[in-house]
Amino acid sequence: MKEGTDLIRVFVYGTLLVGESNHRMVAPYVLSVRPGRVRGALFDAGAYPGLVLSGCGGETDIEGEWLVVTQEGLHRMDELEEYYGPGARNDYERIWVRDSRREECEGWIYLWNDSRGYPRIAGGSWREYVRRKLESGSML
Repeated sequence: MKEGTDLIRVFVYGTLLVGESNHRMVAPYVLSVRPGRVRGALFDAGAYPGLVLSGCGGETDIEGEWLVVTQEGLHRMDELEEYYGPGARNDYERIWVRDSRREECEGWIYLWNDSRGYPRIAGGSWREYVRRKLESGSML
């Protein structure tokens, strides 16, 4: 699925996952969902994670989902992730990646260039991390 088609594949790993807090913002534009993984490291920015693909050491498989969305869905994600385009002052960058286990699966991902000083999330699952924080009472 290449850019320029009506349908776009995007890898999500945090609050845009099905059932998470921001999924409702893109749900009307989601046509399919498939589990996936990319190599990288997650960081805890409080209410959401950041992902760095390489250069931070200790990369692992990051659990997520490949969403197939409409052009409007990608536009909504760009707004949420504060992505304004190549070379702009973006909060997240949007780049093309491949799934770490299924090379035929590729699409967009929103990520950071570095950890921004946030603590690293052990393991590769935002959902599991949030669950553990809730169970321990460290998340209000």
